[in-house]
Amino acid sequence: MRVDVFDFDLPRALIALAPVVPRDASRLLHVTGDGLRDRNIADLPALIRPGDLLVTNDTKVIPAQLFGARAARDNASEAVSIEATLHKDLGNNRWRAFVRPAKRLRAGDEVRFGDCLTAIVVERDGAEVVFQFDAGAQSFSEALAQVGVTPLPPYIARRRAANKTDIADYQTIFAADEGSVAAPTAGLHFTGDLLDRVKAAGVGHLSITLHVGAGTFLPVSADDTDKHVMHSEWGEITQGQASAINAARAAGGRIIAVGTTALRLLETAAHGEGGVQAFRGETDIFITPGYRFCAADLLLTNFHLPRSTLFMLVCAFSGTDRMQAVYAHAREQRYRFYSYGDACLLEKSE
Repeated sequence: MRVDVFDFDLPRALIALAPVVPRDASRLLHVTGDGLRDRNIADLPALIRPGDLLVTNDTKVIPAQLFGARAARDNASEAVSIEATLHKDLGNNRWRAFVRPAKRLRAGDEVRFGDCLTAIVVERDGAEVVFQFDAGAQSFSEALAQVGVTPLPPYIARRRAANKTDIADYQTIFAADEGSVAAPTAGLHFTGDLLDRVKAAGVGHLSITLHVGAGTFLPVSADDTDKHVMHSEWGEITQGQASAINAARAAGGRIIAVGTTALRLLETAAHGEGGVQAFRGETDIFITPGYRFCAADLLLTNFHLPRSTLFMLVCAFSGTDRMQAVYAHAREQRYRFYSYGDACLLEKSE
C-alpha cells in the first residue's frame, strides 16, 4: 500500500510540547460507528461498560539519551562529540543505539559519557552501533540515571531541550518494568483518581509489558508499506494475564487496549479465535489496513503523525477514510497531537 495514502497536513502548532495539568484534563475524541463526540479523558468511565477490561502497558522509560565524546584515536586526532539514543538491550550491558555523527565511529572506539560511563563500539551499521558499556564500580542503571536524559520524541526535542519535569511527565502511573526509550503515551492521561473511577464503573484492569524502542520514532521513508522494516521490541504477556483477558471476553466484556503498544502486543499474542496466549519475546508486528484484529475491541490512543506506522495502525483499526475524517476534525477543533497531546477512543471497524 502506498505510504502517501496516510499523509495529511499537520500544523506545527498542534504538536504538544508539554502535557496538560492535571493529566486527566486532556481532551478525548470519542469515535463511534455513528459519529464523533468531543469529550474529555475524565469522561472515560462513562464511555465503557461493566465487564470490559482495560489493558495498559507497564513499561518504564529509562534515561536513554546520552551525550559524550569519542576519545582521540591517536596524537593527530581530536575527540568528537557523540549523541546516542539507546534502543535495544542486548544483555550484559551491551546495547544497540542510534548515534550521531555515526560516520565518526568505528569498531574499537571508546566513547565516554560523563564521568561514570564508558562504552566501546563493538560494531556499526549505518546510523546504528552496538555499545559495550562499563559503568565502573556502580551498576549500569545507576550510571545511566546519573548521565542519561529522558529521550523526548524528535518532534519535541527539535523545539526544546528535555527538562527536569520530563522525568516524571514522560512516565505513566503504570510504569514498573524498566526498558523503554519511549513512553506508551496513551497511558500518560491516567491519574490514580481516573483509574479508580474506571474500576468503580465495573471495568477490570491489568498491565502487560512491551518495551518501546526508538524505532517507534523512525519515519517511514519507503514509498510502499511492504518495503518498510519494523524494529523489533521485547514484550511479555504471562499465562495469568492471558487467562484473565480470555475470561473477560468469554464473559461478554470488551478488551480496551490503552495505546498502540498494548494493542500490538495483544495482537502478537492473539491465537485467531478472539483470545490470546502467553507470550514472551520479540515482536516486529506491522499493522496496516487489511489486518484482521483478533484481540482488542476498542483502542485508546493519542493523535499520531502523518505517514507514521502508528497512523497506519489506527487506520487499520477503524478504517482509513474514517480516520482521515477523524483527524481532519481533530485539526479543525485544535486537538493536541503526539506524545504529550490529547487522545481518541476508537471502536474497531467491522
